[in-house]
Amino acid sequence: MTGQPTPSPTPRRWPGQITALALGVGLQRQIQREWRGTPLHRWLLAHPKPEGLAAAPADLRPGRPENGRRILVGDFTFAGATLHAGPKGDPWDRPNPSRRFAVALHRFDWLRDLLAVGDSGAAEGLRLTLAWRRIFGRWNGFSWDPDVLERRVFNLACGARAICAKASDAEQALIALDLARQGRQLLFTIEGPVRAAERSAAAAMAGAALAGEAGERLAAKALDRLARALPHTVLADGGHASRSPQAALNLLLDLKTLDGALAQRGMVAPDEMMRAIDRLSGAVRFFTLADGALPVFQGGEALRPALVAAARASEDDAARALPAQRNGYQRLESRSLQIVADVEAPAAGPWSVTACAQPLAVEILIGGRRAITNGGWSPDAVGPEALRLVDAASTASLGDLPCGEPVRGMRAGALGPRLVDAFAPVAARRHQADGALWLEMAHDGWARRFGLRHERRLYLDLNADELRGEDRFLPATPAPKGEDPRRFIPFVVRFHVHPDAKASLARDGKSVLIKPDGEETGWWLRNDAMEVAIESSVVFQDGQGRRTSQIVLRGQVRQEAGARLRWKLAAAEPWPPPR
Repeated sequence: MTGQPTPSPTPRRWPGQITALALGVGLQRQIQREWRGTPLHRWLLAHPKPEGLAAAPADLRPGRPENGRRILVGDFTFAGATLHAGPKGDPWDRPNPSRRFAVALHRFDWLRDLLAVGDSGAAEGLRLTLAWRRIFGRWNGFSWDPDVLERRVFNLACGARAICAKASDAEQALIALDLARQGRQLLFTIEGPVRAAERSAAAAMAGAALAGEAGERLAAKALDRLARALPHTVLADGGHASRSPQAALNLLLDLKTLDGALAQRGMVAPDEMMRAIDRLSGAVRFFTLADGALPVFQGGEALRPALVAAARASEDDAARALPAQRNGYQRLESRSLQIVADVEAPAAGPWSVTACAQPLAVEILIGGRRAITNGGWSPDAVGPEALRLVDAASTASLGDLPCGEPVRGMRAGALGPRLVDAFAPVAARRHQADGALWLEMAHDGWARRFGLRHERRLYLDLNADELRGEDRFLPATPAPKGEDPRRFIPFVVRFHVHPDAKASLARDGKSVLIKPDGEETGWWLRNDAMEVAIESSVVFQDGQGRRTSQIVLRGQVRQEAGARLRWKLAAAEPWPPPR
């Protein structure tokens, strides 16, 4: 046996405490908004003036030339919507299809796609950047919002030299000044630990890209902030404090790109930054699954394998074994199956703004192809935050109630959509024997409401190459006051099928045949549920929802007696059988 029960304390805040905190943060931000509008603040942002552009950082994120070619003909497609501006059109002076579209447009993520096209893309990037500054370059509450500003500074720092290759001296000076002003403003937006490392890295990128004293001072200040932020953001095992595999990958890409930019300028990266790169590289390697993408957990999507490959391009994988656990996730593997399980509570406090209340969720690959997944909600997903709750994950739920949910209204406006009343602690034990691996996991997220504890057991038979699972609800506390312990409480165990896989119900009304993309025979999910159904679902990739299905296993539990549901995933026999 390896591992010990892992308590993951999530401090519980009462509604009054959350409201008081939100009021305080809201007042602080109002004061900051007033300050940003003063002439003195605008003067500080503009001085000292940069002496042009210096480094040309190589963005590790690969561009998509097909998207760049669409922009060249005036079609801007972001967040599932398209704006037809026409060739040489101006997307800045017309209404946007949605707020998410506007966020993507003002973040300048499209700039790397244009640069992937070549000289014509660089020329269009220059035109669009100058058009943006004429309307939004001085100040705009939306366009200069920290979440938008952070990515625009990073993207502009990476692309400034390329788009200015054929620009006039005056145009180059304007873009350099804009980059300096936005980089300085970005440092003013750091209010706490969340996004502090990402914003400091983007500001340091701007400093590295700018020539003269302006660039040196901005880079020095940003690197100092980065060195102080990274120990709070990157955990000792390399995981991101938000527990999102996607966040770990994105920060690694930022830091590696920044490291290259600093090398161009002959600047020394802080020791804390190099330590973070090493730790994050180990975490991303752990999270990389057989299909080259990441697991879908805690506010993250699978992302393109090309992004993962870019982050790992310089790695030497020789003779390095993967650990069994990182950042509260466990991996189990056999010849054909690869399982990742979330065995820890979601991030707490300010780090929980992208967390998901989905205890003991799993993701399963068969033959290196996605079969069972989770909803894949992320902050950029075009979907409701209800997808952060338990029903959107491959796990069990009780009584149609959440075990943690995001705050809403005024409190969310000030603090972000933090999770409250999330489950904790989580216990997890890993066992290993000849020919078998298994996990025993449990959480008390339903104890306060129903007096029941959820336990999940995953048993991977290495010889038979099959996975056996068991979900149990056991009495944890006496029945809540006023409730009859003899009443039946409905529970559901869900398995969200990946959009590239197919699920079909057998004639017995119980077994489900799952066929991952490319599999000929499929795999049977057999179970002893009272009722089995295949229902509609949605999974997010690149921020867009893809329609799919979910396998729903229903049962009932009595508080004083408990209940269990067993299931098994095993390869189907080929038909007709081989001769």
